Amino acid sequence: MEFPVFLTPDDNGTFLVTCPDLPEVTTFGEGEEDALLRAVDAIEEALAARVNHREDVPAPSLAKGRRVAILPALIAAKVELYRTARAERITKAELGRRLGWHGPQIDRLFDLRYSSKFEQIDRAFRVMGKCLEVSVRPAQSGYRGPNRDAPAPRRREAIVGAC
Repeated sequence: MEFPVFLTPDDNGTFLVTCPDLPEVTTFGEGEEDALLRAVDAIEEALAARVNHREDVPAPSLAKGRRVAILPALIAAKVELYRTARAERITKAELGRRLGWHGPQIDRLFDLRYSSKFEQIDRAFRVMGKCLEVSVRPAQSGYRGPNRDAPAPRRREAIVGAC
């Protein structure tokens, strides 16, 4: 899940970060890379607040050449689970009944700060008649993770999950 962001250079060498899909997101960074890392944190916080207040969470708009803040896979899966439950009008109580789980277990599924297992999220999607798919694609141009000396990833795509 990638949210487009605007990086606006400030007069003191920092970058102001805003997100057109989430107007409440505003942060800054010492450089572009730092700004993008902070953007991910700010977007996660904004999404967590929307989930906690039972508000709509928009799908990310197309980047259209803009920089993007890429959310971790677990956060993206939880956000999509929340969006799916709202779209299908499935309450937490109903999801709990379908899964045979207690309320606190369901609450943790939607808690973006809790490290749920993908198997639990997959099961929740399945009882809603949906399938969780995980894909692998080349990283963003120039991004090689924390070890910048590592070779760039080979081009490969995969989809995991049987629906």
